[in-house]
Amino acid sequence: MTTPQRQRPVHALTVTGTEWLTPHMVRVRAGGPGLAAVPDNGCTDAYVKLLFFPDGRPEGAIDPAALRAAGRLVTRTYTIRARTADELVIDFVHHGDVGLAGPWAAAAKPGDDLLFLGPGGGYAPAPEADWHLFVGDTAALPAIAAGIEALPVGARATALIAVDHPADEVKFDTTADLDVRWVSPDSLVEEVRAVALPTGSGHVFAHGETGAMKQLRPVFAGVDRLSLSGYWRKGMAEPEFQESKRTDAA
Repeated sequence: MTTPQRQRPVHALTVTGTEWLTPHMVRVRAGGPGLAAVPDNGCTDAYVKLLFFPDGRPEGAIDPAALRAAGRLVTRTYTIRARTADELVIDFVHHGDVGLAGPWAAAAKPGDDLLFLGPGGGYAPAPEADWHLFVGDTAALPAIAAGIEALPVGARATALIAVDHPADEVKFDTTADLDVRWVSPDSLVEEVRAVALPTGSGHVFAHGETGAMKQLRPVFAGVDRLSLSGYWRKGMAEPEFQESKRTDAA
């Protein structure tokens, strides 16, 4: 007998405000009574599956599996950038009218619904590590920023982050001993290969475009702790990318 899968709860928050951090990144803040039911998994790469309804939000209780099967629900994955007692913060990369979540975030206003599943996640910087290395692109920037800002005072850390333009660079609120290197997307792999990894116990967080992450995996073969993941793939929207991952794993 097959045991039915447990239905994950849908969390419902209300947008409280937005803020443009850079020309291509908008921050959305949300809160409300539903925030207390959102678990904190302790991960700095905690992510949620945002829910969007092409035909409008259905009335009554939301059954994600049934709506998805009927083509009435699409999801997009985003990192929780920060969380307080009153608000949950998500940063969205925005490329004009392209995509789904970016345009939604750019147009979001106080009072709008923010519905999601989750969170998931699997990384938090090990406080006992001798050094930390963060690698990624704009898609990974919120998780990188959350990881950097969770580092202990004086922690030794380096970050190599690929952005399309200097205006997309951000500042980090950290007490770590941090060396940040902003690079172009085309040079990220070579820049990381050129880094001389320190001795001692290291912890690496490398997330970004799948092709780049595959090239970097051998670079970190000797690292004690490694979180390496492809967030996206060139030329693919998230549904196609997720399907390609399932096909690759089959």
